[in-house]
Amino acid sequence: MQFARLTAVALVEDDADFRQALVERLALEGLDVRAFAAADAALKAIDADFPGVVVTDLRMPGFDGRQLLDRLQALDATLPVIMITGHGDVADAVAAMQTGAYDFVAKPFPFERLQDSLNRALEKRGLVLENRRLLAMASDSGQELPLAGASRAIVALRATIAQIADARMDVLIEGETGTGKEAVARALHNGGRRRLAPFVAVNCGALPDGLIESELFGHELGAFAGALRRRVGHVERAHNGSLFLDEVESMPLAVQVKMLRVLEEREVHPIGANEPRALDLRILASSKIDLEAAARAGAFREDLYYRLNVVRLRVPPLRERREDIPLLFAHFLRRAADRHGIEPPAISDSVRRRLVEADWPGNIRELAHFAERVALSLDDAARPADDGLSLPDRLNRFEAELLRDALQAHRGDIAAVLAEMRVPRKTLYDKLARHGLKPAVFR
Repeated sequence: MQFARLTAVALVEDDADFRQALVERLALEGLDVRAFAAADAALKAIDADFPGVVVTDLRMPGFDGRQLLDRLQALDATLPVIMITGHGDVADAVAAMQTGAYDFVAKPFPFERLQDSLNRALEKRGLVLENRRLLAMASDSGQELPLAGASRAIVALRATIAQIADARMDVLIEGETGTGKEAVARALHNGGRRRLAPFVAVNCGALPDGLIESELFGHELGAFAGALRRRVGHVERAHNGSLFLDEVESMPLAVQVKMLRVLEEREVHPIGANEPRALDLRILASSKIDLEAAARAGAFREDLYYRLNVVRLRVPPLRERREDIPLLFAHFLRRAADRHGIEPPAISDSVRRRLVEADWPGNIRELAHFAERVALSLDDAARPADDGLSLPDRLNRFEAELLRDALQAHRGDIAAVLAEMRVPRKTLYDKLARHGLKPAVFR
């Protein structure tokens, strides 16, 4: 989960010699500098998604740095603008910072002072643009939310769903708690010929004791004491559509016998009815445990297991599709913000770190709850950092994050990490050792 290091700098300076000297020095640091002699020319080249930072002189003839700042703030209030000023104009530079400038450096200044400010500003800009990109992707994705992403595992699952969505076969969906098994079932239903008919979801673990058969199969008027009217059960309600049996492993063994008849005969026999009723439905069942092992252990009927297991789909946990986490989180963050009528907050460094490092045992559901807390600033990771770290310590921590991201993205392939980081092999190994990062862990 990484974003490319930004290198673009728009330099606005009317002094030709000073402008050229800065361009050359910044270029030596690997920055892509576009130089302008006047503010109006710079404005024509900068848009709201400018992938970098603006450095401008404060005092310029005509259109000065303060006016440029105002125009850039109206264009994009998050665009970092660094002011260059003479000693006599420091008060004006401070006033500019109060109205939105990112920083100022007073002439004459050591280049390292400007470089340090630029590095921090470019890092901040990168986070802002990454946040925008994720939120835009979240808005544009047409997938069922838990199925969104580009990881190999989720792409393969989507392809299988598309292949069998219109088939008549029943499907067993397996996956850990919170992985999105119902989303898979809905995608199967919505992708086939039954999409205009009912999709009936039943949580087998939540059916009330003593009423399970009535809830599932229905009953006739007077079938038992208290049966004051006819009830259509969940199974019959799914006629012509799809019946989704969530947590099917929770279904009592006695009820499993009746469900087996539904699968084999495609008919339902409500309590108290004289004759069974024919059904046309597709059954989609989910389990959070290994149903085959449960059947061997006698905790689930083997015949029902084999009847359900015509096609088996496995929904991967988040730890097997980590590259999808940013997009999923952005989806949930936007949804939470919309629900509360607020703007989605920026995805901060600490939030990014949590997304990368957490194991997410609760999978999609846990990620959604985290996004809800971040949207409302109720999670520590969502609050502005106030850890008292010095700038070198913060840079050191950020370097460790970048290295960890690269190792994760390339699955511990040192050659690929070297190509991305563009540092000597010994330097890379020294940095990995200093941060306690072992490539083998990421393979």
